[in-house]
Amino acid sequence: MSRRSLSLDLHPVFNKGREIDSALENAFQEAKQRKARELEIICGKGTGQLKKRVLRFLDKDEIKNLYSRINKDRDNSGRIFVYFRWSRGQ
Repeated sequence: MSRRSLSLDLHPVFNKGREIDSALENAFQEAKQRKARELEIICGKGTGQLKKRVLRFLDKDEIKNLYSRINKDRDNSGRIFVYFRWSRGQ
């Protein structure tokens, strides 16, 4: 991945609710600071509960305002890509 791409692997915190939210919030802060174009979130396949939690996080209004689109990986259901378009004021 390039400097403008970040990756977050949620496997280490998959069953720790607050740590999941904290990891996601930190990843978004880092993306904003670095003006990243892309954030790959690895939630794994499992039961799908972690992916649902990530999608609920991404659906929050204050988070939605930060990214331009998301893409669920067709080939690997355990990955979600978040794409950013930063303006100068952000």
